[in-house]
Amino acid sequence: MAKPINLAVLISGGGSTLQNLIDKISEGTLLAHIKIVISSSPDAYGLKRAKQRGIPATIVQKSGYDTSQTFSDAIVQEIEKYQIDLVILAGFLHLFKIPDSYVGKVMNIHPALIPAFCGKGYYGSRVHKAVIGSGVKISGCTVHFVDNEYDTGPIIIQRVVPVLDEDSPETLAQRVFTAETVAYPEAIRLFAEGRLQIVGRRVNTLKAEPT
Repeated sequence: MAKPINLAVLISGGGSTLQNLIDKISEGTLLAHIKIVISSSPDAYGLKRAKQRGIPATIVQKSGYDTSQTFSDAIVQEIEKYQIDLVILAGFLHLFKIPDSYVGKVMNIHPALIPAFCGKGYYGSRVHKAVIGSGVKISGCTVHFVDNEYDTGPIIIQRVVPVLDEDSPETLAQRVFTAETVAYPEAIRLFAEGRLQIVGRRVNTLKAEPT
């Protein structure tokens, strides 16, 4: 029987993605343990979600650090108090500069199809406003490994949704988030199964071993 992997989840706000992972774990469709939730804000509702489920949580407040590097180092110190297999960025709004030993062990999800509508400043409703304003006919979500820039790490999974003529940023966001609730757990499962192989800029998905 496969062994659950240990997750650290980084948040900044409401924790919708965190809640999705909690739900999938509870349903038995995601074999994982969330060992620690780390929030960049003391006001993040996601902290309450963690508390409700008895998940350890801590705050590493961005305003307490002068640089992205010192901020990131403080987060790493918290992560390393636990035996973590994979770090999950879940609505985390800051640049997380990872040590070399974390390469290929940190994932993020972005609410658009990278490399479009991504990078510094593209988060939340800003993304969906830009998508609608551009006139494109499709959007979606992208799960990718994290490097030390915004939204430039190797892509693991993308899921596509239509952009409808009558869409508002809110309706498009809802459709994209529905895709996210499938894509992120899927990426985590593939990682847990050892099926993700980074080759340069690409992530190859290896075939499942016969059971």
